[in-house]
Formats: sequence, C-alpha cells, structure tokens
Amino acid sequence: MSGVALKSIIEKMNLQVLNPEVEISGIEVTTSEINRPALQLTGFFADFEVVRPQLIGNVEYSYLKTKTKEERTEIYDRFLAYGVPCVIYSSNRAPDGQMLSIAAKYHTPVLQTRRTASDFMAEFIRSMKVQLAPMISVHGVLVDIYGEGVLIMGESGIGKSEAALELVKRGHRLVSDDVVEIRKVSDETLIGTSPDITRHFIELRGIGIVDIQKLFGYASVKETQNINLVIKLEDWSSEKEYDRLGLEDEYTEFLGNKVVCHNIPIRSGRNLAIICETAAVNYRQKQMGYNAAQELYKRVRENLQKGEVN
Repeated sequence: MSGVALKSIIEKMNLQVLNPEVEISGIEVTTSEINRPALQLTGFFADFEVVRPQLIGNVEYSYLKTKTKEERTEIYDRFLAYGVPCVIYSSNRAPDGQMLSIAAKYHTPVLQTRRTASDFMAEFIRSMKVQLAPMISVHGVLVDIYGEGVLIMGESGIGKSEAALELVKRGHRLVSDDVVEIRKVSDETLIGTSPDITRHFIELRGIGIVDIQKLFGYASVKETQNINLVIKLEDWSSEKEYDRLGLEDEYTEFLGNKVVCHNIPIRSGRNLAIICETAAVNYRQKQMGYNAAQELYKRVRENLQKGEVN
C-alpha cells in the first residue's frame, strides 16, 4: 500500500526532528490513524498497531517519569523493537537520553510538536484522510462559489476557464483549472484539489497561461474544496429537450459518491458566471429546505384547484 512520505508529514505538520542522524527519506506512513501507546508502555502489546505513528502525550510522559532509568530503557527497547514509523512528543515535551539512544538503534525518527496531543491527533487524522483517500483526476474547473464547491465540466474549448475567470473577478475563488484531483474522504464527502504543477494557473485561448494568484491576490485562490455541485456545459441542440423546471435533481457519480449535476446548454450571449452563481445559491437554498421549482408547482396546483371550485 502506498503511503505519505514522513518527510512530507514533518513539513506539513511543522514537526521538529530530534534525532536528525536517523534517515527518514525512505519512511512512509500508510494509515490516517495515530496511536497513543499507553498500554504498550506498560508491556501490553496485543493488537499493537505498529504501522501507526506513536504519539507520546502528557499521560504517557508522566507515566515514564515514574520509572527508573533502567526500567525506561527496558520499556523503550521492547516498544521500539516493533519498528514503528516514528514517535512524536506533544506539547513540546522532550524525550530523555535513553529514548534517543534506543531510537537510533532501531532507526526510528523521534519528532516533537508544540500542539497538545488532542489537537495534533485531530489535525493529523484530517490531513492524512485527504492524502490517503482514493483519488481520480477529471477534466474540468473547480471554483468556490459562496462557499459551495462547483465543478464545471464540458468539452475542451466550451468556455470553462473563461467562466472561472469571470467568477474570480466577481469575488469567488479558483481551486483548479483544466485538471481536478478528486479524493473520496468519506461516503458523503469529495474533496477537489489542483495538481501541484498547475496550481493557481488558468489557460485562456488566445492569451495563454495566467497566474490567478498574482493577478487577483491570495483571496482569489483556494487549495482544497468540497465538491457540492457539478455543472456540465454542452453546445445547444435544438433537437434535445432540456429540463426547464428542476423538480427532480439529477446526479453524477465520482468514486461511488453521487453529486447533484446540472446540464447547461451553451448559446451565444449566455453569461456563464451568473448561471454558475445562481446554481450555487439555488443548491444552498435546497440544502436549507427551500425548492423554488416545488414552490411554483405548489402555487400552480393551488390556482388550478381554485379554478375548479369556481
């Protein structure tokens, strides 16, 4: 199973390496879970999750302080012999000399964070769930519109990037242009990001590549965004019948998760940015319990019933 390089986790989580002589370049973390080894420090190793990073919090630290130097040496040797990927001390706690010495013996990195154990665990799990989640890449543009993640899809050249540029000018935020990496972090949540190489860039035919962050500032871009709504742009066809009421939502599927999807026909003169804004606001209204199409249908029925009575 592929994992996340420990070096990348150290940089992302702002961890300090306390034994830099230990080589970390080949170490990967393959799970989003983390273990607090309270029971293992007492000698109980049944069902020990050795693939998880091991977090020493205040409880574990205080327990070790009650032991003699010889007892701690024995505890560390039993514990680190299992080959855990790393040991992390929270709340700026510092390991003793025996820990560093035995960690070097088993080539185990010892790290330190300023965060409390609870805060670090929550952030670690959240970050790793995203990085280890199943992922696919799709052709499209992802924009944060009023807090809703709108994935704009369609054939090449149909106007996705131009719509995204206009949305950025209107105060919304670009997540990714051209290629969107979609990760399934739960059965309800899809998160979209940009490949590192194209992050913050938009390709405009006839102009070329533009850097949105440089042009419009840091408030115009975003690193990640939940995908709440998909808008598929397509050329207008007089032979095709389009949904004009929207009484029932249509869906598209990514990695087994369903996302509300609108198929928008494109004709000359249509303002795609306003359409995308309206779709995002309408989606939010529906999430809050109001459906304009159903409200109109209700009014029509009430008028028909009044006419029948009269």
